[in-house]
Amino acid sequence: MKVEDFFEETLIALSSNRVRSGLTMLGIVIGISSVIVMVAIGQGAQSSIQSSIESIGSNLVQVMPGAKRSFGGGVSSGRGTAQSLTLDDADEIAANIEFVNAVAPEVSSRYQVTTKGANTNTSVVGVTEAYPNVRNVSVELGVFISDQQSKSLAKVAVVGSAVRDDLFGENGEAVGKIIRINGIQFTVVGVTEEKGGSGFGSQDDMVYIPISTAQKYLTGNEYITTISVQGVDSDSMTELQDSITNLLLERHNISDVSLADFNILNQADIVETASSVTGTFTTLLAAVAGISLFVGGIGIMNMMLTSITERTKEIGLRKAIGAKRSEINTQFLMEAVVLTLVGGVVGIILGVCVSFMLSIFGVIQTSISIPSIVLAFVVSVVIGIIFGYYPAKRAASLDPIIALRYE
Repeated sequence: MKVEDFFEETLIALSSNRVRSGLTMLGIVIGISSVIVMVAIGQGAQSSIQSSIESIGSNLVQVMPGAKRSFGGGVSSGRGTAQSLTLDDADEIAANIEFVNAVAPEVSSRYQVTTKGANTNTSVVGVTEAYPNVRNVSVELGVFISDQQSKSLAKVAVVGSAVRDDLFGENGEAVGKIIRINGIQFTVVGVTEEKGGSGFGSQDDMVYIPISTAQKYLTGNEYITTISVQGVDSDSMTELQDSITNLLLERHNISDVSLADFNILNQADIVETASSVTGTFTTLLAAVAGISLFVGGIGIMNMMLTSITERTKEIGLRKAIGAKRSEINTQFLMEAVVLTLVGGVVGIILGVCVSFMLSIFGVIQTSISIPSIVLAFVVSVVIGIIFGYYPAKRAASLDPIIALRYE
């Protein structure tokens, strides 16, 4: 038989019972579309987490105080509770580390911020002029904190868009207005651009003041809470982290790294860990959705076995007039493959449409990848071959005499 004859016979066989063929394909459609949607959701979550991490700055290493311990190395109070970092540490990192692009020390804590008729409890961060570049912060109105203001202990503040809305009403005029932080009067000189929240806190819900002013009037000491170090590129992050570790150990007279009074958080490590977690999550979702593909394949096998039973006399007649076993085998295998191919194409279209709809209507962020679509298409073909092989082989092995006598 010619190839076109096989296709013609396949179309006739499948269209003779459209409802059964449609219901059989439905399992493949649901399975393929589910896999595409689940993978898109997983990859969308991965992209969202990565963008949230990278929104706080690029090529970033953060140095924070270590855990405060009781006398004699007793119970730890938790990471970040020790007071061990100073502005001199930040200056030494900027001056002596090779792979540093910029350094932004900060002092942060939560305070009550008030103005006439309104108040909010928010994070107040003492910063330097380098902070916006290192931490990816942009000013929408006014100006940011300058190093000159820090040296002069100026009582000026830059507020996030959320703080502006809380204190002065939505999109209210804030620049030039007076606010009180912990009872101390500050003049607002700028408003940062809205960025939205992230897993690391919302930069919109912050008030920025000169770091020396924060140390003088709020914390009352010389210590800082974080040193944000921006590397020159992503390839040098590990070397940068090692160099900072060695420098601070030497400055703090610590010989055993396990006793370090500081912690270093590498942004690249966070992204890698987050990617690993979301990758596992995506694989799990795809595996769960893949179960429906297996069920769909069983449905195809069941339909083909039923079809063979109904067409036993037809198979016997074909073999009696000279049809070869390979031709019978090819005929039924092609029917199974066509079912899965059509179901796979419809499933791909449905899966892509559902993924786009989820993103468009803001239900959840999704990210469709070409490899997942290609994989879904290949899987549909493989399922057709695997689950169609046994029925096709069974049809080809029928004895023509017995088949012709079948009632």
